[in-house]
Amino acid sequence: MRRFTAEYLETTRAGMWDDSRAALADLALDSRERVLDVGAGTGELTQVLRAETPGEVLALDADRELLEHVDPPRALGDATRLPFRSGAFDLVVCQALLVNLPDPVGALEEFARVSRDRVAVIEPDNSTVTVESTVEGEAVLAKRARSLYFDGVDTDVTMGEASDLFAAAGLDVLGVSRYDHQRITEPPYSEQALESIRRKASGAGIETNRETILAGETTPDEFDDLRSQWRAIGREAIEQLQDGSYQRTETIPFYVTVATL
Repeated sequence: MRRFTAEYLETTRAGMWDDSRAALADLALDSRERVLDVGAGTGELTQVLRAETPGEVLALDADRELLEHVDPPRALGDATRLPFRSGAFDLVVCQALLVNLPDPVGALEEFARVSRDRVAVIEPDNSTVTVESTVEGEAVLAKRARSLYFDGVDTDVTMGEASDLFAAAGLDVLGVSRYDHQRITEPPYSEQALESIRRKASGAGIETNRETILAGETTPDEFDDLRSQWRAIGREAIEQLQDGSYQRTETIPFYVTVATL
């Protein structure tokens, strides 16, 4: 399973569900008594669930350091070996977890075991992420970088709608909804946005993905060329920052797949 830093999770999930929670309708959150958020990370979805649910929401993750960012109740545990009795919850849900697991069906089977009513997964289709930018060439380069990164990943990061996985786990799908999460960079620029652009200009941002990209078919020379182009894009973005003209919108489609037991 891939691991992520707290900074990465907090940055990529910031603002998610702020503008619309209609895609979560099939979770019937207003009637839940006990909910398990699996792979909770730093708790962005946990906060949403707690705001919408009258009952208890328990955050579970395999990473102790990430869980420290989440208010109790919380528990340390593996998604494929959940430390709970059968039927302990009336909803088990995860966000952007199955795309990082080598055995997503096994995880779904565990979700179904500890739930007595519904199972839901919120997974991105990273193959259809789009970028719009005032820096010429940034969208094309971002798409290329994503493609090379995916080549080096050994899980299905393009999962999106998970009906086939639910069927393999013996679950009947109640419904599938789509939610487009937009990460917008525009004036006034947040400190997070400024730091992201600085890391792009220095090459530090893409350098963190070197090992994964090189695990695919990319050669070291090809990676260095990609890093050089990435830095050039970053420098142009910094120039636009100075007059407040830089704008960037990244749209990540998430699919909410829900089953009843």
